[in-house]
Amino acid sequence: MKTTKMNRRSVLAGATAAATASLLPRAAFAKELLRMSTLGPGTSPNLVMTTFANIINGALPDYEIQINATGAATRHVLEVAMGKTAFCMSSPVIQTLLEGQRAMYAKMDQAPELAKKLRAVLNFPMGVYHIAVYESSGIQSLNGIKGKRVFLGPPGGAAYATMSRLFTALTGLEADKDFEAVKLGWDAAAAAFQDGNLDVYCNPTNAPSPVLTQIAVTNPIRFLGIPADQLESEAVQGLANRPGFGLDTIPVGVYGDNQLNETETTTLGVTVGIVTHEDADEEMIYSMTKTFFAGVAEMRDSAPWLAVVNPETAVKDINMPLHPGALRALEELGVSIPDIARS
Repeated sequence: MKTTKMNRRSVLAGATAAATASLLPRAAFAKELLRMSTLGPGTSPNLVMTTFANIINGALPDYEIQINATGAATRHVLEVAMGKTAFCMSSPVIQTLLEGQRAMYAKMDQAPELAKKLRAVLNFPMGVYHIAVYESSGIQSLNGIKGKRVFLGPPGGAAYATMSRLFTALTGLEADKDFEAVKLGWDAAAAAFQDGNLDVYCNPTNAPSPVLTQIAVTNPIRFLGIPADQLESEAVQGLANRPGFGLDTIPVGVYGDNQLNETETTTLGVTVGIVTHEDADEEMIYSMTKTFFAGVAEMRDSAPWLAVVNPETAVKDINMPLHPGALRALEELGVSIPDIARS
């Protein structure tokens, strides 16, 4: 009999607890965990997207964004399109390649359909392609990379493909034939360059890059660029005119006295963005977009690099539809939305 009474009490207590739980706010329970994939530490996407996660995690108690900073963006977009990851970094050129089943997606028959499942949250300037060497290497131009150890970007990634094409266009030198294309991730490559295990280090990032700033404190460095007489060549223009790309410069002295370039360095600039799946909750994306830009506005005095991350740049070079939640948020922020972002 005692056991029966205890069971009855347990059942009643459980029912009461369940009823009470249904009335409690969602924040009383576990947060919804959301994975966000980006590039490794030392890159602009990592900095912007980590800031996005920190702002959201601090301001919206229902969600917790966890950063994954391994792998390449070309793989990350597939994971988002398949519903395996909530957010990732992408770029206009990656979207074009996926839609057209080209380059790294050439053998993937489902690529065009996967591209249709992606929606933009916001774009931001990734920065300019830095091609860095130590002055002690003796490398004065891209022609000097023959036989050297070069980091172009993670294998299979858009940066690797871009730098490989640029080097071949400017010098005729081919990766793994005329120079060693070292296969590393972003974080490992930064460490390898700092340790002197790379001769040439490529990184598309806003200047000044934290990684390169740290190196330049104690080491004279030089940035290699596109020669003026090759800027109008068909090959260079073909790279610069791709979706999200353009020609840009690294200013003289932006890395201090140990930056030995006497004139600005012309290189490629690129826009990237945060993307999600078409089925992501509209209210969630709306709240996150509004919250992020409000947080960025508060941080600008202490983080000047955030000046280039604003609602207006959120639609720069965009070539996919905005998620409905992001669209609503950006319209409320007064942004003029291009037609392609509404389709």
